[in-house]
Amino acid sequence: MKSARIPQSLFANREVSETSAHLRVDYVENRELQSRLSASSAQPMAIVSFGQTLPHHFSCPVITPDLPQIAGPHLAEVWTSDQPVHMKTDARLSMAMNGDCLIGSISLDEQPDISLEALTYRGYREILHHLQDSGYPYLWRIWNYFPHINEDQDGLERYRRFCVGRHQALAEALAGFPFSLPAATAVGTKSGPLQIMFLAGTRPAEHLGNPRQLNAYEYPSEYGPRSPSFARATWLRSEQESLLFIAGTASIVGHRTRHAGQPDMQTGESILNLLAVLEHAGSMARPDLLDMPDRAMYKVYVRDLGSLFTIRSAIEQSPLSYRHLLFLQGDLCRKELLVEIEGLIISD
Repeated sequence: MKSARIPQSLFANREVSETSAHLRVDYVENRELQSRLSASSAQPMAIVSFGQTLPHHFSCPVITPDLPQIAGPHLAEVWTSDQPVHMKTDARLSMAMNGDCLIGSISLDEQPDISLEALTYRGYREILHHLQDSGYPYLWRIWNYFPHINEDQDGLERYRRFCVGRHQALAEALAGFPFSLPAATAVGTKSGPLQIMFLAGTRPAEHLGNPRQLNAYEYPSEYGPRSPSFARATWLRSEQESLLFIAGTASIVGHRTRHAGQPDMQTGESILNLLAVLEHAGSMARPDLLDMPDRAMYKVYVRDLGSLFTIRSAIEQSPLSYRHLLFLQGDLCRKELLVEIEGLIISD
């Protein structure tokens, strides 16, 4: 692994990570999940299982997007808290709260008489209502999963329809829009409903841009009737701890896609964008934060299984340093994109 070209604190490793919101994030093999949780004093807040339904019931939101893991043992993403957790569920929405932060998910089945933008609008308005009502008004991170993301639906790509509904809901109900938009990812699944996983808190976070890219919410109209509503990164930090969420990052410079049809070049451009975000965050940090150790975790979304070896090799030969690297197969927000990478950097 090559040495990074950014502050070393953003690339040091440690086994366990915990944020100022009393969160801990780990990847656990599915077969060990129940025993690991039973043996731990931490309280589960959410479990994400990619491409596999878990055989056991868990007392927290469980999200199972149809995004097959395509390398390594099957892992579940486990979010736990060192504080007591309170649950709130109904027929389609589930939330876990620990007094500082909230993790939740909503699942919405598509119906023939309801457009995707209307369904998305309804889901986001419901999320924002519950966050306000529960006392966690600040959005920190969002993941969006739905099938056929690049297919045409009544003359408009489904991703663009999704963007219309999301934009409308957030513009109406999110205080400080668009500057309060959090980091987000939107990936096309093989099947399933519209699933939205969200992380929110009782305090605001800092939402960052990427010096190499135009803010997504400022994209020109050629990308759809409404621009994508997300920030390039969201940073939670205090004097003791720091957590940096990096949104789904692809081979886009300015607002243009680069290197169509070239998975190795697209991966390299995506890594340059990730490093630019990390440099930007590092330049804003206080010296005491920059001297603290951290853990870096990345999810890599791969459109075509045949590109996996090329993409993985490009990452392993890059300056990008990481503790965990998870490869998932899914469709991306532009038809010409072959790879997208999101990150989570936790330091203390």
